[in-house]
Formats: sequence, C-alpha cells, structure tokens
Amino acid sequence: MSLLVFVGLLVLPGLALQRLGGNYLWVGFYAALLSALTYWAYWCDKRRAQQGAWRMPEARLHLLELLGGWPGAFLAQRRLRHKCSKRSYQFNFWLIVLLYQLAAFDSLQNWQLSRAALRLGG
Repeated sequence: MSLLVFVGLLVLPGLALQRLGGNYLWVGFYAALLSALTYWAYWCDKRRAQQGAWRMPEARLHLLELLGGWPGAFLAQRRLRHKCSKRSYQFNFWLIVLLYQLAAFDSLQNWQLSRAALRLGG
C-alpha cells in the first residue's frame, strides 16, 4: 500500500517536470539526490536514537524535505519506521508534501491558482 501511495504522490510532480521538457532533467536528478540525502539523514537520526546519542533537529529534517527530499523522507519513514508516529512531525511533513502537490498541479494549470492568489493579495 505504501508503494502505491508513494507512486501516486510522484505522479503530479512527474507530469509537471515532463511538461517542462527535457531541459529540466537536472531537476529530477536534484530531487533524486536530495531524496537520497534525506533518507540517509533519517537513517543517521534513527541510529542515534537507538544509541541514545544526540539527535538531529527535526527542523533540519523538515528543511531537507522542503528542499525536495520529501520522497526520500516518505520512504525512510516507511522502511526505517522513523518519525512515522509523531503527530506534530507528520503534520509538518504532510504539509510539505501537500505544498509540492499543489505547486505541481498549479504548474500544470499554467499557474492559474498562483495568479489568482496574487490578484487577491495585490
């Protein structure tokens, strides 16, 4: 089930990247690299937790997710069973994922939502 959710969460961002064309292949590489880095950060934090050592600040993990590593964070939460039961952490994580989904959807709609929000604010 987690794999289906993971693939489903990648559909909109994948379509948005594909729409940008081949010149944006580096964006996919960046996201994959940052996801791997985020997964590694989760692994290190989980290991430190098991050893009773000094932990990585949650804000740093969220920053990695926000910078594009949320797919790696999703996988790490499921595979390592780390940070998956803390509600406050999950709220922030899913907010980041939602922001990425909305940005991808908006880009596929030629940024109509963003333009409307700017008109309302300005």
